[in-house]
Amino acid sequence: MPRTRYAPDRGLTTRMVTTMFFIGLLYVVFVGVLLALLRGAWPLILLIAGGLFVAQFWFSDRIAAFSMGAREVTPEQAPELHGAVDRLCALADMPKPKVAIADTDVPNAFATGRNQRNAMVCATTGLLRRLEPEELEGVLAHELSHVAHRDVAVMTIASFLGVLAGMLTRVALWGGLTSRNSRDSNTAIAMLIIPLVSAVVYVISFLLTRLLSRYRELSADRAGALLTGRPSALAAALTKVTGQMARIPTRDLRHAEPFNAFYFAPALSGQSLSSLLASHPPLERRLDQLARVAAQLGQEGRG
Repeated sequence: MPRTRYAPDRGLTTRMVTTMFFIGLLYVVFVGVLLALLRGAWPLILLIAGGLFVAQFWFSDRIAAFSMGAREVTPEQAPELHGAVDRLCALADMPKPKVAIADTDVPNAFATGRNQRNAMVCATTGLLRRLEPEELEGVLAHELSHVAHRDVAVMTIASFLGVLAGMLTRVALWGGLTSRNSRDSNTAIAMLIIPLVSAVVYVISFLLTRLLSRYRELSADRAGALLTGRPSALAAALTKVTGQMARIPTRDLRHAEPFNAFYFAPALSGQSLSSLLASHPPLERRLDQLARVAAQLGQEGRG
């Protein structure tokens, strides 16, 4: 990974490696169960599993950007946004990613890309309209930290297994079971076991990505604040964005909710849900960490 001036985070690296190990193990177990239960359909299972995994790795960033309405813009179309990204990339000593805008009033930002060379950073029109320049830089520094630490790529790949579980199960049932006699005892057992295995795989992959998602947001907050030296600007942006979410129509928030794990702040905070299911840490925890960073920078400045 190309080195940048973003503060390294060993805790994030450890969690990414652990998550990918268990996701990979889960993937192998899932495909193995399908192969064991549907012996006659094994060529189809392997072909689809391999093809979808390759497609996910190469095209996941484009799919995510398209799904969230990102539209790449030139420096002439968005000079302020490009200027902020230019300054931060120079400060971080990292390649400049593509810059995009999503036309929605939901105030948010996100990053996609499997590496720094094909990364994209996107801000919504709602965010650009509401934030002051230093607050916007704080948010962009947060998003660029995801690119520099490569946790965007890990999250995208890790979240794929749950989708794959459902797709492979449907294809396997359609291709492998419909050709057999429905009275076959093996078929009956497979029809019971496969949906159960699929559900277990989905739940485990969901929990793994949620645990990683919460930590990576704290890591990006800290790294972005240390890079800019203005944790108060990022804290102000967090407070403003979270507060403004309550004024956005619920319909728009529901549309954005499936992509919460990629957003700077969750479209729907999910206060009624367990913290185990949340995609982001609580606002209070994020603000408390930024206050500690501000104190740390203050002590270093006096020293």
